[in-house]
Amino acid sequence: MKIFKGFDQILDIPNPVLTIGTFDGVHVGHQKIIQQLNREAEAIGGESVLFTFYPHPRMVLYPESHNLRLLQTQAEKMEKLRRMGLQNVIVHPFTIDFSRLTAVEFVRDYLVNRLNVKKLVIGYDHQFGKNREGTIDFLKEVAPVYGFTVQEISAQEIDEVDISSTKIRNAVLAGDMELAKSYLGEPFELHGKVIRGKALGRSIGFPTANLDIESEIKLIPMLGVYAVNVVLSDGTVKEGMLNVGIRPTIANHDDLSIEVNVFDFEGDLYDDYITVQLLSRFRDEMKFDSIPDLKEQLEHDKETIRAYFSSLV
Repeated sequence: MKIFKGFDQILDIPNPVLTIGTFDGVHVGHQKIIQQLNREAEAIGGESVLFTFYPHPRMVLYPESHNLRLLQTQAEKMEKLRRMGLQNVIVHPFTIDFSRLTAVEFVRDYLVNRLNVKKLVIGYDHQFGKNREGTIDFLKEVAPVYGFTVQEISAQEIDEVDISSTKIRNAVLAGDMELAKSYLGEPFELHGKVIRGKALGRSIGFPTANLDIESEIKLIPMLGVYAVNVVLSDGTVKEGMLNVGIRPTIANHDDLSIEVNVFDFEGDLYDDYITVQLLSRFRDEMKFDSIPDLKEQLEHDKETIRAYFSSLV
């Protein structure tokens, strides 16, 4: 998959078949569009293209009030798009000036004059351009003028389940990882670098990898304890349990920590990048009267989560 930051890097994409959107999460609805995009591109000997934006438009248009957290970092999104078989991604800088382009200006100046688009594959309810005037009806009207065709993804195709990135965010914030997975088509993930902590977990028999997400806009799930799969840097997958919280038993501050205890693993993960796939939430974060009480609860958590994994087999 080729990734272009704006149009300056693009040399030539043969017979581009294109869709447009932010595609946060690359959820099941997005996946249907990409699958259709790939089929249409193959049919005309072309290549599939996603035209997307960064930063997210809401962050630019409503900088003081958006408070938006995204389901994926840019790196996570690109990896999932790659796995979907998409051939090209154009990541265009979203600015106030860009937001003021009319739908006609966007289609003419970007899609036609710069990209020579052959076909657009668009969801039935997609809108773009100034005042959101770029509707599916608009595209069907201008397509013959500019020499491309339009493939509409119908409501029936896209809404077999009612999916939106907002609904997935709400599920993650509520700790409903099963619902989030049903919308995403795979578990919600946290990806980051393992950093050094205070090693208290190791001292009580529960060594943890402290995860630095390295993104201020990545959505963090509801505080609590989760059953997770841990994908190590070498691709090995291990079962584990994750705590998202402020560690009230051992800390006197509100700094968020993301710590995973990897089952059946001995070794040093410091400075490695790992991916944690959240499968199910088991309990709230709790404050204990003593470290022995905390250890007893962790032993119970581990036993419960191992039983959960056994039930999946």
